[in-house]
Amino acid sequence: MQTKTAASHIANALQFCIDHKARKAGNIIQAHILRTNQFSNTFLVNRLIELYSKCGHTITARHLFDQMPLRNIFSYHAILDSYCKLNDLNNAYEVFAQMTERNAVSWNLIISAFSRNGFKEKALESYYSMRRDGFVSTHFTLASVLSACGGLSHLECGKECHGAAIKIGLEGNLYVGNALLGMYMKCESIADAVMVFKDLPEHNEVSFTAMMEGLVEANRINEAFGMFKLMHKVGIIDCVSLSSVLGVCSKSLVEESAVNILSDDHKHTMHGKQIHGIVIKLGCDRDLHVNNSLLDMYAKQGCMECAEILVNNMLEVSAVSWNVMIAGYGKQYNKEKAIDCMERMRLCGFEPDEVTYINMLAACVKSGDLETGLRIFNSMLSPNLTSWNAILSGYSQNEYHKEAVMLFREMQFRKVKPDRTTFAVILSSCAAMSLLEGGKQIHAALLKADFYTDLYVASGLIGIYSKSGKLETAKCIFNMVPQFDVVCWNSMLAGLSLNSLYTKTFALFQTMLGKGMLPTEFSYATVLNCCSSLTSPSQGRQIHGLIVKNGYENDAYVGTSLIDMYCKCGDVDGSRLFFDTMPGKNTVTWNEMIHGYAQNGHGEEAVNLYENMIRSSVKPDCITFVAVLTACSHSGLVDTGLKIFNSMKQEHGIEPVSDHYTCVIDSLGRAGRFNEVEKLIEKMPCKDDPIVWEVLLSSCRVHANVELAKRAAEELYRLNPNNSAPYSLLANMYSSLDRWDDVKDVRGLMNEWQVSKEPGYSWV
Repeated sequence: MQTKTAASHIANALQFCIDHKARKAGNIIQAHILRTNQFSNTFLVNRLIELYSKCGHTITARHLFDQMPLRNIFSYHAILDSYCKLNDLNNAYEVFAQMTERNAVSWNLIISAFSRNGFKEKALESYYSMRRDGFVSTHFTLASVLSACGGLSHLECGKECHGAAIKIGLEGNLYVGNALLGMYMKCESIADAVMVFKDLPEHNEVSFTAMMEGLVEANRINEAFGMFKLMHKVGIIDCVSLSSVLGVCSKSLVEESAVNILSDDHKHTMHGKQIHGIVIKLGCDRDLHVNNSLLDMYAKQGCMECAEILVNNMLEVSAVSWNVMIAGYGKQYNKEKAIDCMERMRLCGFEPDEVTYINMLAACVKSGDLETGLRIFNSMLSPNLTSWNAILSGYSQNEYHKEAVMLFREMQFRKVKPDRTTFAVILSSCAAMSLLEGGKQIHAALLKADFYTDLYVASGLIGIYSKSGKLETAKCIFNMVPQFDVVCWNSMLAGLSLNSLYTKTFALFQTMLGKGMLPTEFSYATVLNCCSSLTSPSQGRQIHGLIVKNGYENDAYVGTSLIDMYCKCGDVDGSRLFFDTMPGKNTVTWNEMIHGYAQNGHGEEAVNLYENMIRSSVKPDCITFVAVLTACSHSGLVDTGLKIFNSMKQEHGIEPVSDHYTCVIDSLGRAGRFNEVEKLIEKMPCKDDPIVWEVLLSSCRVHANVELAKRAAEELYRLNPNNSAPYSLLANMYSSLDRWDDVKDVRGLMNEWQVSKEPGYSWV
């Protein structure tokens, strides 16, 4: 009796040590147990193992476990729980495999450990083994298994677990219900998730947050905001849910863009700043995670002023805070501010990490500063795949395609395994350079890496073979893709159009529609370009009808293509009618309409439209001035053209380039105002552009200005002695003036330079 009482006192003392993690006191009790020969008491030794496990001394716990003279199932559970909490799956499974007796707790521990550590398949296998051994699942079992099903997007297995929950009466359990919500959302089965949510007898923060995050992933932003509204109404809000709804605001991507939520009686408006107000009201503005979510929301919506105010007033910042700020400025192409944030980050005691360098790299690349970007990239000890993709994208987007290819080779030498993004970027660079051999080598690497059927990569392959004129190979790749997406169709449409196979482009477009594939802006722009090239207004109008039907008529990209199509088909009035009804015009749209007037000889209308553009506060660019100056040149509006040309730098801060000088010289030359031409030539910076001199030579020939024609021809000889055009133009001019000796001199010069004129031929 005394022995039992003593053991009871020791057990109570050990429980106190376990509750307070008092390891040193536990050591004294262990010594007492050994001294009093009570080590054979399995119950006491189990408590010791539990104590050491809770104090993080798993090695000591395992030593005790191995030395135990008698073990029971609770001994195994104690050490198994310790390994599972440490995520030491090898030792956990070794102990589990040694168990001669198991119960639901044993299975729950191992299933939970597998699921939590990403071994989803192992978790499901263990679950089915548990079922075969006749054990009934508990709410812990189902929660772990449902998490594994969600991670694997294994909907059928998830539904089977749902059925098991109903069978054992756990479908109303909040723990299981929340796991079901998460599983259905991850499997993109929104309707099932909504049904589970409605059937739950009660909800908590986890329920609402799971629904909200799932709806965001499904891009159902309005419904996600509606879920937050309901959450707010019932008063179940915590810092985690606030962070989640701020993620919804980030997803909307438009600063101060309100999302309307239809309630029972009237509409409510919610956006990021309102959520910020709720954060302050509920006292969550001291929570670092919530503040970082606010920063992320403001940065993604482009409101860096708000982000600056917030970060300057935060009581606590982290490396994440500064990384978000750097990424935000990078998105706005503001490299200087991004660098400033990195310096402030260091001053706050945080060393830049891998994410910092990737964000800085992206900021430099987006700002076009590839030199600094490369310097940052080279300073990274071991750049990861994201960093490689960022620098490769930067070179490719800024048209440094040769450098991109060289970097890709270096990446291979360093044994960094490329992904679909890497392959797509490098294929784009190869296509831009018409580097067919390089494309073939990458194609071989894709076959080896088993990426050749990837939709994203297949589009890049179609692009390079199309641009290199290898359409049969492009078609072969297109036909090999197991499941088409619209990007592959667009790549094939673009390839056919690029090779002037307009009829085949239309046929493929019709096939695309017949297969139920919805065209995108790019699809419509490609087929509209075919209509323009074929001068086919009837087909263009059919495409226009389809565009209206599918709701793309307000898209600036598609609208610009429609304007170009109507103008090239000669229907300038139809083009202007559509232009006037467009709700969202950008600079490109205005340029296209002005250019359309220029192409069709409507110079005054082009000038009037240009003036309307200025009055509408739309900023003109270089292309705008080329279009309006071309219109002035073709319509004889010389003085108007000069006035617009002179306003470029003075009023709009745009430095004229060779295209602008060419237009003005053409305009003055057509009018025979050669004194002004000579003055303009003297001050223009682009004296090595052959087009300028060719235009001047043509004008001199029309007006028989021999001296200036001779100078223009000499400049052309200097720039390209083997080009026969200036010799022919000058010789023809001399012959029309009966200056045969000069003709003979020009012919002699051609012989001296071994310049031969290619004979003309008819296309008819």
